[in-house]
Amino acid sequence: MSFLANLFRKAGSEVAGDAVRTMSRDQYTENLFEMVPAAKKVNPINLAEISMRAAQGTPLPRPLGSHIHFSPWEKLLFNPVHLYRFPTPDDVGINTSVVIGPRARVPLHISIPLMIAGMSFGGALSKNTKIALARAASLAGTATNTGEAGLMEEEREAASLLIGQYNRGGWLNTPDKYKKLDAIEIQLGQGAQGPTPQRTAAKNIGEEYREVFELEPGQDAQIHSRLEGVNTREDFTSLVNKLREETGVPVGLKIAATHYLEHELQVALDAGCDFVAVDGAEGGTHGGAPILEDDVGLPTMFAVRRAAKFLTRQGAAGEVSLIVTGGLVTPGQMLKALALGANAIYLGTAAIMAMIGDQMAKTMPFEPPTDMVVYTGKMTDHLDVEQSVHNLFNFLNSCVMEMEMVAVSTGKVALGDINRDDLVCLDPFLVRALDIQLGFVAPEDQAAYFGTGEWMHRTAPEIREQIHTH
Repeated sequence: MSFLANLFRKAGSEVAGDAVRTMSRDQYTENLFEMVPAAKKVNPINLAEISMRAAQGTPLPRPLGSHIHFSPWEKLLFNPVHLYRFPTPDDVGINTSVVIGPRARVPLHISIPLMIAGMSFGGALSKNTKIALARAASLAGTATNTGEAGLMEEEREAASLLIGQYNRGGWLNTPDKYKKLDAIEIQLGQGAQGPTPQRTAAKNIGEEYREVFELEPGQDAQIHSRLEGVNTREDFTSLVNKLREETGVPVGLKIAATHYLEHELQVALDAGCDFVAVDGAEGGTHGGAPILEDDVGLPTMFAVRRAAKFLTRQGAAGEVSLIVTGGLVTPGQMLKALALGANAIYLGTAAIMAMIGDQMAKTMPFEPPTDMVVYTGKMTDHLDVEQSVHNLFNFLNSCVMEMEMVAVSTGKVALGDINRDDLVCLDPFLVRALDIQLGFVAPEDQAAYFGTGEWMHRTAPEIREQIHTH
């Protein structure tokens, strides 16, 4: 045994030695090591996508959204209390419930502020995945979302609370379908793709998919850039009024976060929407072009603050619910979004990852784990639905329990009571953007450093100089 070990060691040493000598002597242009600085320059993700574009010649349908972290959530921290204000007593329960669309005839009551985001059957996920998401949400006392799809009866049966998207494909847009919903979300865009049109080729559409979407054999599934019949603000208002009158459930608007956010929200308010769902640039999707995922939209952190501030300024904060989504994967990020003004959070990628976390070995190393959950996946029959339901239910419970710990630490009795005053910021730029106090300046000294608002017009070097001077 020692002989073989020595033999392999000697052979390995010789190979390594030859490689080092070759790398040292070859000109850089002929050197395999050239790939290291090249990959660092373009980064491995861009390098792989350059090769894919060159080989395929079409936009790349990258799954799960952008890999770029636009929102610096780590720059925000919660403020625990001890004597200044006392923590919540151990025997006091934390209220985690939320009402979506409180002014609707039949508001949507959820037990926790976390919901499952719109991910469609067929266009994105498999049937079993959608059913597992619905069952887990029901166990947790919250809602799931159909995504841009038709009404799948099995999902309706599995979901105690189902939000349906009145969508640009038209597949859920008839009374026989939307009257079965607990809330209606008019989908005009999403964070990972904006309002870009999408198409699923007929060759990728199976029998059940075709039945749910009511497609003819050979017909593609087409999502348009605009909602049919909505070409003016008046058209949108008429649609909202029609849906609210016919159903009585909350009717809301789903859009991608944008720099024109306040203008979009004003139209929603004028139309009488009961809620707005804003999807930040970090939002995921089953497959979107990298340029849409990486270079379009407004980051979630800034979108939630601007949306909440606008609703408050318009006197609508207590009447129109704000749902935020887009790249929120930890309980801390979720709670920070709530503190910035969101009423509830949609979870997409995190929910899928939670479902399959302990099932990944079934696909790896030859297929990605998402192959078990996407509609076109080769291994969807390997998904253990019962285990997926259990996993996601546990994940939602775990997240909420961690959020409750922060509520106790900040002296609050409800997650909805946590606000910007419970946060501190470590970045002067975010102080300006989010209206949160700066962590390295005492509360009573904030005005001395920054005055009554004039500081907001200063440049970053001027802010640093003032802090240094004081």
